[in-house]
Amino acid sequence: MSASGGTKAIVAALAANLAIAVAKFVAFLFSGSSSMLAESVHSLADSGNQGLLLLGGKKAKREATKLHPFGYGRERYIYAFLVSIVLFSVGGMFAIYEGYEKIKHPHEIEAWYWPIGVLVFAIIAECFSFRTAIKESNQIRGNLSWKEFVRHAKAPELPVVLLEDLGALVGLVLALGGVGIALATGDGVWDGIGTLCIGILLILIALVLAAETKSLLLGESAGTDELKKIEDSIVDGETVTGIIHMRTLHLGPEELLVAAKVAVQSDDTAAEVAAAINAAEDRIRAAVPIARVIYLEPDIYSESAAAAGVNPAKAPGGPSPDAAH
Repeated sequence: MSASGGTKAIVAALAANLAIAVAKFVAFLFSGSSSMLAESVHSLADSGNQGLLLLGGKKAKREATKLHPFGYGRERYIYAFLVSIVLFSVGGMFAIYEGYEKIKHPHEIEAWYWPIGVLVFAIIAECFSFRTAIKESNQIRGNLSWKEFVRHAKAPELPVVLLEDLGALVGLVLALGGVGIALATGDGVWDGIGTLCIGILLILIALVLAAETKSLLLGESAGTDELKKIEDSIVDGETVTGIIHMRTLHLGPEELLVAAKVAVQSDDTAAEVAAAINAAEDRIRAAVPIARVIYLEPDIYSESAAAAGVNPAKAPGGPSPDAAH
């Protein structure tokens, strides 16, 4: 993912949410609508989330140290995971509490034009933010569906902003519906029901974000296209004749570790093998620029040795279950 693209979407979302949070809170003060209070807290939480994403992006740029020799790229995953926690607790749980209280103790909405006007303004502002996130995501999404993009994106910022903006738009529609029905019927319970629905929606989005960022924190391999490019780059057909087994790991959204045991000819000299491995590393970096940490181990591949091992992946020259030959 382009770091500038992600930052642009985050800044757009931050500006929109700050303006919306102030407007919603003012509407709550004048109308007493619990939907407005829940939505103002939601927008304030979203603003904090964008701040966390920006902070994570800044911390991830620190240089590697002896204590952290692979750098700090995963800081972006950590802060994205914190976003899901904030969205769940501050946004979702607070809205559910407010909705329950309003259903239990309903009261009529006052100064109806405040919540209606603010909700219309908020929908327009969120549409602008959502449009920016969609535009930036389309630059790197390729042929992936939106579901696949959210599930498989290695950079967390755009999926987080997309889901937040989508949740905000749906939440605004729910709030508008709750306030509208409450005004039409004169029953404030509908305002509480709208608030409760907003809380449930935020919790569901938070759970999706938590699951996806947890997977990134645990460590994901390169994507299918990158794996194919790496495999094609390693084998030269002369000195390096095949891949016995290979592992890849994202150290961060834009930094990939590649480790592989490669098959070489039994009569190659050490100098020839070293030259072939250096050339393979250059080809990998040219094909997949984010492959910045590469370890290639030469071995003499032996089908008989691999077959004789109890665990072929651990036998001399043995393949792993997902080996490419």
